[in-house]
Amino acid sequence: MIEDMTFLTATSELRPLYGSPSTLARAKQLAFIDVHCRNFIARSPLVMVGSLHPNRGMDVSPRGDAPGFVRVLDEHHLAIPDRPGNNRLDTLENLLENPVIGLFFLIPGIDETLRVNGTAQLTRAPWLLDSMAVGGKTPKLAIVVTVTEAFLHCAKALKRARLWGGDYRLDRHELPTLGRMIIEQTNPPGLTVEQADARIEADYRTNLY
Repeated sequence: MIEDMTFLTATSELRPLYGSPSTLARAKQLAFIDVHCRNFIARSPLVMVGSLHPNRGMDVSPRGDAPGFVRVLDEHHLAIPDRPGNNRLDTLENLLENPVIGLFFLIPGIDETLRVNGTAQLTRAPWLLDSMAVGGKTPKLAIVVTVTEAFLHCAKALKRARLWGGDYRLDRHELPTLGRMIIEQTNPPGLTVEQADARIEADYRTNLY
């Protein structure tokens, strides 16, 4: 088990295990959003948001909506609407404590991905939030990212995962419901699995925006 493992302790131990990155791999890192990154973001319905709290540590949270929901404001800034979630506010609190942010964009059917790093601020600017409304429902705020790094990522990981194929697709009934998993994890008094599942499904139906 873990007691039988040895671990690397210095970067000098790391590089000898791997080849050098290619010239193209080094050069692809941009400090702005170019036309190809802009096009990728416009077609992406899902972005993973990485943030860091000085006490709680790292966190990664998904943000999803119709393609183009992440708005490129200019070549150095983009904006992400904050749609209703679970109200834990982990990402938002993290960004107020530490503005460093990492974004990972995916497009269904495309194995390449886009990584964007930068710093974030939270805004309630009415002109921006109004432009992000869906069905008359306006987000409470938006995350505005100042981009410091942007680069397209190769397809190896998604190809290995066969993410868009049916190879590893799981029938929903093969995994417990979210309500059951949380109830069994937390054992809250007075709340059954059926009640938890009903609450979750109702929230999905009525509180996406």
